[in-house]
Amino acid sequence: MQQLVECVPNFSEGRNTAVYTAIADVIRSVRGINVLDVSADPDHNRTVITYVGAPADVEEAAFRAIGKAAELIDLDTHQGEHPRIGATDVCPFIPIRGVTINDCVDMAKRLGQRVGDELGIAVYLYGNAATSPEREKLSDIRQGQYELWKQEVETNPARKPDYGPAQAKNWGATVIGVRPFLIAYNLYLNSDNVDIAEKISRTIRFSSGGLRYVQAKGFLVEGQAQVSMNLTHFEKTPLHLVQEMVRREAAHYGVAITRAELVGMIPQKALMESAKYYLQLDEMLDEQVLEYRLHEGQEEVDLTPHAFLAGVASDQPTPGGGSVAALAGALAASLAQMVAGLTVNRKKYAEVQDRMTAVLAEANTLREQLTAAINEDAAAFEAVMAVFRNKELAESEREARVQQATIGAAEVPLRVVRLSHRAAQLAGELAQVGNINAVTDATAGVLLALAAVETAALNVQINATTVKDKALVKQWQAELATLIGETAELAQRVKAVAAERGGFA
Repeated sequence: MQQLVECVPNFSEGRNTAVYTAIADVIRSVRGINVLDVSADPDHNRTVITYVGAPADVEEAAFRAIGKAAELIDLDTHQGEHPRIGATDVCPFIPIRGVTINDCVDMAKRLGQRVGDELGIAVYLYGNAATSPEREKLSDIRQGQYELWKQEVETNPARKPDYGPAQAKNWGATVIGVRPFLIAYNLYLNSDNVDIAEKISRTIRFSSGGLRYVQAKGFLVEGQAQVSMNLTHFEKTPLHLVQEMVRREAAHYGVAITRAELVGMIPQKALMESAKYYLQLDEMLDEQVLEYRLHEGQEEVDLTPHAFLAGVASDQPTPGGGSVAALAGALAASLAQMVAGLTVNRKKYAEVQDRMTAVLAEANTLREQLTAAINEDAAAFEAVMAVFRNKELAESEREARVQQATIGAAEVPLRVVRLSHRAAQLAGELAQVGNINAVTDATAGVLLALAAVETAALNVQINATTVKDKALVKQWQAELATLIGETAELAQRVKAVAAERGGFA
């Protein structure tokens, strides 16, 4: 089953399109991430971005987004209706498929540690990831907003962050956590009296004795009173129940609901339950919905790279051995990243926690670089062929361009050799000290990296035969001999380690 995690970070900027677009773009820059929604609210001066992906990718995208927000948003000048404590105000992880709450808690802790250490941002954990009962609720952590936090963080022990420095910086603090799916839902009233909206909010929110799993606050938005709500467990407190309670309380004050507003995404089940209620279809089964029936029995997402395999199998020269070598290297780095992820935040491996966290980040970077090299190798070959096909070049210029393009075609696989060699080193380290249950996965990473190193080296060598700069060729050959030898030797050692740790020696 494909693992899927949702992340819904909230950023304290909803008016400057360039800022929240830049943040969304840095999230999209992580391969495998699907940005589902970007909701900017100028009155609240807040943007909510919803994206999904595999756990490691979601974690990396969150790190990049938090860093970009700190770079672009100044809380000292920020004004808006919504409470906030930081540039990236809150960053929750929500398990969607093949992932548990505890898996997401591990993600939150890893991200918090990295944000604190590498970005110097104060981090608080909340929800299921909270380090104490006093920090479970976001509103308690955010009490007094950025202005009070700035005054107290360096002197009040209760404000000490879980990660990062206890220092007042203009990007504020970031609250990272884990929660079930939350519906952000606002109801507008035909009144400009914000006191009515606040009275209704006080009646319906759980903290004031109202409905369980409902958070609510009254605002004035574009001259209209708004009941702003977060529904934290729509299956136990359904949307239509909240709607009807707000409608009843509004009538008590002589006003009515004029429209509703959804911020971000909503599960289909929430809409279905409300539709059944309002249409009085109490006995209706989900199977009676056409779309549900069409999706029944659908196979899991096929992760097989059919298009790439077909491209390699075609009678075209690209993608060829160089691209395949890069793919093997990317797979090696992916296995290293997986094993590192299975090792960090495990009590049994506490002694190597810091090192494994660093390996996790480096393996992710290697995976991205080697993945990019798949297409780069094909492009380098095409660049050589383009020179040969250009009939308008003078002979001297053609030769110069051929040499330049050929050197470029050799440098791409040479980079793959270097990156794959490093992936082998990381995977080899993981085979020795990483999660013992994944020792064969780490070893597979080393063997794939060896295949990538040797295969990419062939491409360097074949291109070198037509390169006239013999000093450069000699330099390549010496480096290749060293990297191939080291990787091959490492593979032999790691196979022995796997046999010993795996119990099949």
